[in-house]
Amino acid sequence: MTTPFSGTATGRAGDRAARKPHLAVVGATGAVGSVLLGILSERADVWGEIRLIAAPSSQLRSGRGDSHSRSAGRKLTVRGEEVEVLALSEEVFDGIDIAMFDVPDEVAVQWAPVAAAKGVVVVDNSAAFRLDPDVPLVVPEVNAHAARVRPRGIVANPNCTTLSMIVALGALHAEYGLSELVVSSYQAASEAGTAGVDTLRSQLAAVSGTELGTTPGDVRRAMGDTLGPFPAPVALNVVPWAGSLQEDGWSSEELKVRNESRKILGLPALRVSVTCVRVPVITAHSLAVHARFENEVTVAGAHEILASAPGVVVCDDPEAGEFPTPADVVGTDPTWVGRVRRSLDDPRALELFVCGDNLRKGAALNTAQIAEVIAADMAA
Repeated sequence: MTTPFSGTATGRAGDRAARKPHLAVVGATGAVGSVLLGILSERADVWGEIRLIAAPSSQLRSGRGDSHSRSAGRKLTVRGEEVEVLALSEEVFDGIDIAMFDVPDEVAVQWAPVAAAKGVVVVDNSAAFRLDPDVPLVVPEVNAHAARVRPRGIVANPNCTTLSMIVALGALHAEYGLSELVVSSYQAASEAGTAGVDTLRSQLAAVSGTELGTTPGDVRRAMGDTLGPFPAPVALNVVPWAGSLQEDGWSSEELKVRNESRKILGLPALRVSVTCVRVPVITAHSLAVHARFENEVTVAGAHEILASAPGVVVCDDPEAGEFPTPADVVGTDPTWVGRVRRSLDDPRALELFVCGDNLRKGAALNTAQIAEVIAADMAA
């Protein structure tokens, strides 16, 4: 599948419609990159060459911890064929039309403009460009049109927490007009990459079969130095923190949800308040959402909107014990919605519970969907 590098940005423009676009995956050996390769193999084959590129870091953004030198030269399977992983350089973008980046922010800042300067459209999964006014922040089910205007040649993929809810909220906003969000997230360990997953599994093993969790501090003492990327034990616990400390006690993760939701929905003054919580779940984020709208809402109307929205599945029958949970939705693509209720005190507000796989729609799938939108435009 790997072919010699050839062509220039101007030389490729005329023949794009006559062939499938060529794709590069930068950071292909990371946890999200691995999921992305599977998604590329599952979805419609819209690609010509797929070129796999290692991230130039000893610690990939998605936590695999696989060094650049060891990654280059490996072979990974995509679309049923083995493809050699290449080292990142300017030359690897020769002949490429679209590049998906899953790399640390600092790597994206350095290399995304390099690729864009060679005529490559970059779909970036880092936080480096999400709030740049010249970089669209895209969720295809909500604002696919935004991907067509890209002054810097870069399109940004939102944070996984935002993505776990925004498809459902976008559908409701289109009908009712969203005016306010109050969100509590319940975030999986895999958001912190392989290190997060390994930490949670080791902690679960440490508490299994014990009577820990019955006296103050006993769980923390049992963990010792196995906290990994988390500030407190996750096993037998919830941790009201994700991200880094920002002004006035907010976390970076909370501000991402606020700022990204505003940008995706085109609501720069949207009132948003978020509390992010880490929970002992391997993969799949959950969010409890209080959404207030400009117009009066009904549960039946919300169910109808959500049931017909692309990328959303309604699972909402509490009497039968049916509502989304991370253990049930992990490994699936949609946003799952349940516990839909009209607020007891406000006829314009809905309460709902949403779940989504943070490695699939929350990262890899949305990246692939953005790239497919751009590929379709190129073909047209």
